[in-house]
Amino acid sequence: MSRDRPIEPGYACLTTPRRLLPLPIAALVLAFAQPALARDPGRWLMTGVSSVPIPYYQGVTSDSRGNLFFDGVFAGLYRSTARLRQTGANDDVIAGTPEGYNHIGDLTADRGRILLPLECYDPAKGNTCGRGAIGVADARTLAWRYYVNLDPAEIPKAMWAERSPDGKLLWTSSGNDLLAYRIADISAAHAAPAPPIRSVRRVAGAVPPSGITGAAFRGGRLLLAGQQAPLLRLYSVDLKTGRRRLEIERNVAGESEGLVVSRTLGGELHWLVAVVDPLGRPATYGPENALLHFVPRRGRPGLRVRVLARSAVAGPRVRLTVRVTRRGKAVRRALVDFAGASARTSRRGRAKLVLRFYRPGRYRALAQKHGRRGLSRWVRVTLPAS
Repeated sequence: MSRDRPIEPGYACLTTPRRLLPLPIAALVLAFAQPALARDPGRWLMTGVSSVPIPYYQGVTSDSRGNLFFDGVFAGLYRSTARLRQTGANDDVIAGTPEGYNHIGDLTADRGRILLPLECYDPAKGNTCGRGAIGVADARTLAWRYYVNLDPAEIPKAMWAERSPDGKLLWTSSGNDLLAYRIADISAAHAAPAPPIRSVRRVAGAVPPSGITGAAFRGGRLLLAGQQAPLLRLYSVDLKTGRRRLEIERNVAGESEGLVVSRTLGGELHWLVAVVDPLGRPATYGPENALLHFVPRRGRPGLRVRVLARSAVAGPRVRLTVRVTRRGKAVRRALVDFAGASARTSRRGRAKLVLRFYRPGRYRALAQKHGRRGLSRWVRVTLPAS
């Protein structure tokens, strides 16, 4: 992945076991290779992990209809429903360009268009053209339309892009600074070979130390995903002041990629993690790429949540029962969510859920009532053997 500059309990043990190092060597590796650990501020709860295909590699976004869009490994563009049933694919969306653009970063949606941050990237040589652009594709057909060059005096490559909530600005970064371009300038009138466009806003020094692999807006703040191996870190930035705060930190074997804010699959924030780990470790969530699902942490612990199934097989319908108790007694009218399906518990503290899955994964049931919450253990969802 071209860039701008704690393993989950009860889950990581399900990945391929690591070869054990002799204790002194392992201690040295940890001492010299890792940044500070265990800094997660506890603002978010992780509620699920969905396995996604390898081509869903670089970025993820959503449109006003709830569709999800992915891109990768270099130049593919894919559309799926909110529950990850693929509905469109273009394995090579970039038309030939004189500059040689061949790589798409974390993408964003804009009123029937998909905006693609472009660069010229060679794994062996890095940035080969010293330029960046925003490509435009049709959200319905996934076909290439045109591209708009960005002034190379300001930005040498475009690795991510995110539209502002008001639809007026397109944000990206160059070096340590965040840059914004007018959405109105991303138009056929400015399409190459027209002169490149220039940014209209700059927030100096706002790029986190982990760099940026993807972005999404939530609550007026810009969320920025990045990585300082072995840690995945997500920051939020106040674009008025440039101040940032740490939102999520995870020790994960994998590569941080795109972000999207959308209510689906039991999460409100979704973080794409590629299967290839920068340190060469076995992937925590392999064998495919993973979409991690998070919800804001609300209320206090206190509810005990149990899914009355150890695993579920994907198909037309999956039926699960979730039991919620507090101090050994059934909790009535608790709101239970599991992978995007929700229901209230009965007098016996049980909620019955019916779900449809199109991709394998692991999920936890979240129960909430009167300011208290509880999370179940992980439940595996697999595809039918056929």
